[in-house]
Amino acid sequence: MTPASSGQTVRIVRTFLAVPAHRRRLVESAARSQADAVFLDLEDAVPESEKQQALDDALLALQELDWSGKHVAVRVNAFGSRFLQAEIETLAKKASRLDAIIIPKAERCGDIAAIAGWLDASETARAQPLQLELLIETALGLVQVDALAQSHARVSALHLGVGDFAASIGARSTEIGSSPDGYRQTVAAAGNYLSAPLDLFAYPMMRLLVAARAFNLRAVDGPCGAYRDATLTQAWAEKAAAMGFDGKQVIHPSQIAATRDAFIPDAAQQAFAQRVVAAMEDAERNGKGAVSVDGKMVDYANVRMAQRILRLAGHS
Repeated sequence: MTPASSGQTVRIVRTFLAVPAHRRRLVESAARSQADAVFLDLEDAVPESEKQQALDDALLALQELDWSGKHVAVRVNAFGSRFLQAEIETLAKKASRLDAIIIPKAERCGDIAAIAGWLDASETARAQPLQLELLIETALGLVQVDALAQSHARVSALHLGVGDFAASIGARSTEIGSSPDGYRQTVAAAGNYLSAPLDLFAYPMMRLLVAARAFNLRAVDGPCGAYRDATLTQAWAEKAAAMGFDGKQVIHPSQIAATRDAFIPDAAQQAFAQRVVAAMEDAERNGKGAVSVDGKMVDYANVRMAQRILRLAGHS
């Protein structure tokens, strides 16, 4: 049941703020924030001894706080956890404000089917069925991403879990979302040897993005762990936006503005897109399928790219 095919309201989700469900002050801050979406975490950010309390706190926050028009999700524990089934059933029965459940370390279609079955058996009357958003953060998950993307009608989004993915493949990363310091390409130039950094996440990002687009799902990039580094936060968000991702996770409110702005096409991009659309409309009236705009030949493929830019910018 993808957003486009199910009749569900499709929200623009450029920024997806993660917050531990058992930290009420942080949850209240997240609800007040300018993030497009928030997920209350029951998994990695919560110690084993606090799992039940975190679930109780998440329910209270969903019932008591004003979430305005935000897309709100809960990240439950991974398949195989002794907490998972109770979390799914409780959220399905009691969390009427909840939009989606994020499944971490998604790897097997059978696991997703089992979770969907628990939802089917427990979900109370809702305006829209709970969505499942799959967090791809292991080597096996990435290998299976095509199958996972179409594993159930409730699946609506794919997220890339950059920290756990790096650990899964054995990368020597020291920062969440960052390539290892030693991951460089050596090249020769004028008798000297130079090195240029490579991007560890270029392949998994593209792999996930293609699966999401193939099956009409939202694609969300993982966070920049260096939340105090405004330059890095902006640069990594710009990379994800340029590739075609719909949005990016953030782990601190200070990252929201830069990340959001990276996913909004700038004035020059919008103006060019408008010229492309207008030029092709004029070309159609004259029986043409291609036309020159600003010295560049454009056709219907360019129009589709231009229309996406205008949609991202909020044009109807």
